[in-house]
Amino acid sequence: MNIHEHQAKQILKKYGANVPEGVFAFNVSDLLQKTKELKTDKYVLKAQIHAGGRGKGGGVKVAKNADELKSYSSSILGMMLKTPQTSKEGKLVNKILIAEDVYYPGENKHEEFYISILLNRSSSRVMIMYSTEGGVDIESVAENTPNLIFYEEINPSIGLMPNQARKVAFNLGLSGVSLKNMIKFISSLYDAYIKTDASLLEINPVLKTSDNKIIAVDSKMVIDDNSIFRHNSYADLRDESEENPVETEARSVGLNYVDLDGNIGCMVNGAGLAMATMDLIKQSGGEPANFLDVGGTADADRVEVAFKLILQDPKVKAVLVNIFGGIVRCDRVAKGIVQAYKNMKDQIKVPIIVRLEGTNSKEAKKIIDASGLQIFSASSFSNVTDRIKEVLK
Repeated sequence: MNIHEHQAKQILKKYGANVPEGVFAFNVSDLLQKTKELKTDKYVLKAQIHAGGRGKGGGVKVAKNADELKSYSSSILGMMLKTPQTSKEGKLVNKILIAEDVYYPGENKHEEFYISILLNRSSSRVMIMYSTEGGVDIESVAENTPNLIFYEEINPSIGLMPNQARKVAFNLGLSGVSLKNMIKFISSLYDAYIKTDASLLEINPVLKTSDNKIIAVDSKMVIDDNSIFRHNSYADLRDESEENPVETEARSVGLNYVDLDGNIGCMVNGAGLAMATMDLIKQSGGEPANFLDVGGTADADRVEVAFKLILQDPKVKAVLVNIFGGIVRCDRVAKGIVQAYKNMKDQIKVPIIVRLEGTNSKEAKKIIDASGLQIFSASSFSNVTDRIKEVLK
């Protein structure tokens, strides 16, 4: 579950990490009232959407006075913000964060760093990834100067050790007070990551201020959906207006659905078979339009809901149903498919390709073939490939 920057910063603050003081608002009048709480000469206005690169699209502004504050907030709120991580249409900005300016002058120069905590899937360990090149796209740093990115893996049985936090701070070139503050900051980030069951925590940039404070200027946090039951209050942080509406609808009925940019819809039981099915579609010359795992209960109601979700995508030219009948019987699945098709026959304008293997698969094929509907049974992967190629001609 993605959360907004202002929400992530409140979590970081709870665990002891320094963040700029700020307020968020949904309209200009509310914003102007709330900014009176901030003790700063400059205001940093940041559009709150689930996408990076907001500054490049005009979603981040620095206001030096009340007139600029009102002008910039009026232009940001309600805009369709386009960034490298949004669609061509962009995302509608419904709320805005106003934060104090932490780039104030002082004895020392400002320094920006990059720090993220995430899971290294190859080693199954939490990893701190960090760099002296903060405030820029980490992807470009990885591509052009990979030697400037460092990694620190953490043993899950003992957690983050003090010497590891010191190593990170040393590699970032810090010393004295700023070194001590960075060690505390790293420990706070790790605590926040572990105790919130996050799957990603990214701070870019991390700022060393002119008086050696360490502050999270920006923050991106993703919380594991499977852990929300342990954090009841975090469920309220979900902003469904920022999410794909089809994925939101699927989640509400207990289906695992991920929208993709393809032309062949998929309905499969089991994540492993779903991945293999998407590979099969690509090998057949098509592109998967979605990932959809209907689970072990592929009855008529569930199949009908799945069809409705898939067919909301106008790019879909065919739907491939690939079910392995282990616990669930294939003949029951076949009856569910036929019944669902009849219930929504007027809504189905594309061919349905069905491969059912496992318990009672022969009976299932007879049910499909005898239905008289535009449902094509396939007994092998080669049959599926041929059907997809026919559809795409």
